[in-house]
Amino acid sequence: MHVPQLIIDLALILGAAGIITLLFRRLKQPMVLGYIIAGFIVSPNFSLFPSIGDTTGIKTWSEIGVIFLLFSLGLEFSFKKLMRVGGTAAITAFTEIACITVAGYFVGQWMGWSFMDSIFLGGLLASSSTTIIIRAFEELGIKKKSFTKIVFGVLVIEDIVVILMMVLLSTMAVSKQFEGVEMILTIGKLMFFLALWFIAGIFLLPTFLKKMEKYINGETLLVISIALCFGMVILATKVGFSAELGAFIMGSIIAETTSSEKVEHLIQPVKDLFGAIFFVSVGMLINPEMIIEYKWPVLWITLLTIVGKCISTTLGALLSGQPLKQALQVGMSMAQVGEFAFIIATLGMTLGVTSDFLFPVAVGTSAITTFTTPYMIKFALPFYNWLEKVLPAKWMESLNRYSASSQTLQGESDWRRVLRSYVRVIVLNGILMLAITLLCKYYIGPFFMKQFASPFWARMATVLLGMIAMAPFIWAMVVQKIQSIAYKSLWLDSKYNRGPLVVAELMRSVVAVLIVGFFINQFFPLLPALIGTILGMLVVLILVRSQLQKFYNRIEKRFMTNLNMRETAAEEAKAKQLVTLPWDAQVSEIDIDPWSTLVDIPLEQLELREKYGINIGAIRRGDVIIYTPSRYEKLFPYDKITVIGTDAQLEEFNKIASSSIDHSKGEENGSSENIGLVSIVVDENNGLTGKTLRTSGIRESTQALVVGIARGGEKMLNPSSDTVFEWEDVVWLVGNRKRIQDFRG
Repeated sequence: MHVPQLIIDLALILGAAGIITLLFRRLKQPMVLGYIIAGFIVSPNFSLFPSIGDTTGIKTWSEIGVIFLLFSLGLEFSFKKLMRVGGTAAITAFTEIACITVAGYFVGQWMGWSFMDSIFLGGLLASSSTTIIIRAFEELGIKKKSFTKIVFGVLVIEDIVVILMMVLLSTMAVSKQFEGVEMILTIGKLMFFLALWFIAGIFLLPTFLKKMEKYINGETLLVISIALCFGMVILATKVGFSAELGAFIMGSIIAETTSSEKVEHLIQPVKDLFGAIFFVSVGMLINPEMIIEYKWPVLWITLLTIVGKCISTTLGALLSGQPLKQALQVGMSMAQVGEFAFIIATLGMTLGVTSDFLFPVAVGTSAITTFTTPYMIKFALPFYNWLEKVLPAKWMESLNRYSASSQTLQGESDWRRVLRSYVRVIVLNGILMLAITLLCKYYIGPFFMKQFASPFWARMATVLLGMIAMAPFIWAMVVQKIQSIAYKSLWLDSKYNRGPLVVAELMRSVVAVLIVGFFINQFFPLLPALIGTILGMLVVLILVRSQLQKFYNRIEKRFMTNLNMRETAAEEAKAKQLVTLPWDAQVSEIDIDPWSTLVDIPLEQLELREKYGINIGAIRRGDVIIYTPSRYEKLFPYDKITVIGTDAQLEEFNKIASSSIDHSKGEENGSSENIGLVSIVVDENNGLTGKTLRTSGIRESTQALVVGIARGGEKMLNPSSDTVFEWEDVVWLVGNRKRIQDFRG
């Protein structure tokens, strides 16, 4: 019986990969390097063992491996995760990516490489290795250090930027040159389709999975997930993007559903299998003779990676406001080449735009920086101690001053909230309207042309159907209220605000009219298109306004429900865990006295478990519930905490939580239910940061008296009017509860 060559090759690949990775596990080295070495062993460049016969088949399997790698990365990504990484990680990542990409290009030019080789060199240096960094952190026991959160945030942003960079590199490879206008159009097209796919995916996919939940088992969910992945791959390639981008987008959409963890678990073995084949195929491309021939480029690029990424990342962290010590730790953790380097190098070879030596140079650089990473992380603190001694004292003072000032975050203004709301409404609804335009032009219009005998009536039917589909989004673009509280505050605050607000309202209406006019103009000449635009807008805004408002509200509610479905399910699961307790433990809700000795102290320092044997399951702060609070969380006045413990433990702790200074007898008369002692926290919502008690207007706005401020471990009673509010101050006020609550926002 004849055995296909592909099966023989797979047996050879997986056998070599299994043996080599066992050795690498024993040596505590990255699995990726083991796969690459296994690929080299079974390649024609290594003659001591049998070699692969069907390279075309293995290439196809490796392309599937890249798709699954990017799909799995998307499952771990989540767009919300990108929003939560914060400004520090964003500034650090973009500074590092910009600097190292430009430096890589110029180093390539300095070595006499071609334009495309230099561009791809800059691209493959842009990312660091998540796998290697996590392994190094675990081995050194520093995974919980504060600077590691910034490192992980930078890695998240690097991943998404490098994926977008792959799209741009592919475009440049096709055109064989850099054209600014073409790049801008490509980026605009990319942003449009990314937003459209995300909106449509979040609106449809979670609802579908929820309705089909009772019919879906593990096997069915795996099949559906892979089908969705490859479906998005096909769609992405049809509109001119890479298959890898499509896989990543579908993974990130599924990441927002309640099935994400299950899909991630089911897809893991598939990803491991095809990922191993991909990295083995990478190793098959290694030519030792070429690495030796290009040993000097490997050395220069390795030095650029270690020194350049360390300096650029440290600079980015300093610009974001981190102290020098933490910035150095972040910078020296990122000094290596990531797995994306192999994907980008392979992309250049597949497109035929890079030289053969680029790939082995990337492999050599990656191998060296993999081994240097733990030592770079380990010597970050000694290097900082040395720098602290040799740098001038004025420099250190300036850095510390800049870091301290950057950490003082300013409150978000009403104008920023209103403008952000305008942008969100215009962009989201504009994208959906343009998507309907494209759908009508390229699919519905041609379909009606075949069904109608008259071209005029075919175009008319297409326009009417498109206007019906656009109607809810036209209403939202023109009529929907924008941040009513912030908008009203600006409108009433000063007459000078009203002009810009009216202009903003007109601008979004103009955008809506332009999009509708552009849509109709695709099927009718300019004059009929103008008349049709006016009639269509009048129908939408006058005749069916109330119906459209209800319909759009249902669409928005469904989208937001789907978007937050994963977090809602997690909170419900945590709430259920709180009511299921073993043995004689009970759940009790205890109020925190506003003057309790427990206030404004991190839970870690309170040592409630060690002293009283109880655990805090949740903290209710107004309308906000903090489930399983971290050890850095503090208790504030009037918090309601859900405490778990025995009767005796709860009784003892209740005495401590309720004990306070007898500061007032004013409530005995019960003169007004609205008067009381209320605390607020200085944050981005109230905008008090950096203002004095006199200039903040807090007394006038709340009709309340500031009686105390807690700042760290310090408590100030009856602060002076010159006291400056700082970020995360706890401010106690006595006055009208409702007005204070409104001010707190």
